[in-house]
Amino acid sequence: MSRIIKSHGFTNETLGWDAWLDIVDVETATPEQIAVLEESHPQAKVSDYYLFLIHQPEILRQRSAAFNAIMYAPGGMPRAERELGATVVSRINGCVYCASVHAQRYTQLAKQDAVIEQVFDNPHTAGTTPREQAIAKFSIDLTERPGEISAADIKALKDAGLNDADVLDLLHSDAIFAWANRLMLNLGEPVFPAQ
Repeated sequence: MSRIIKSHGFTNETLGWDAWLDIVDVETATPEQIAVLEESHPQAKVSDYYLFLIHQPEILRQRSAAFNAIMYAPGGMPRAERELGATVVSRINGCVYCASVHAQRYTQLAKQDAVIEQVFDNPHTAGTTPREQAIAKFSIDLTERPGEISAADIKALKDAGLNDADVLDLLHSDAIFAWANRLMLNLGEPVFPAQ
């Protein structure tokens, strides 16, 4: 990441996250809990988020399998664009933690951060290309009015160059962050780096 972006309470800095409820102590976790943590994420054993969710190991296993399939599957929409959709949804939902994580991933993959600054400043006008603008607009629309998405919304994505696989990947990445943001916002809070 080349520069720190801060705008409207959002940042691309690396943040922590503290659970408001009890987390599982790795030292007393069951073998099943340890196995699920290890398959979920490389940092799961030190993350309050995973250490909270591991109270229900099978649910975390299913969550991690879905997340990994949506965000890391080969083919379809480029991963950077999935991360852009996740960042936009997180910005709209007010999830500072998720927005920071996925802004960082987008920047690492796309090797540019201009659209991230725009998303933080005003997601409704974000996008340095027509394709980015279409992704941002659709992600906002799906977040703000999910029951009203129509064929016209899909056509706008296709007019910007997305194919059927791209559209499906964007739908999935937006949807999982609509869920993840609400979970993060209700179970804990972001921790900003010490100044």
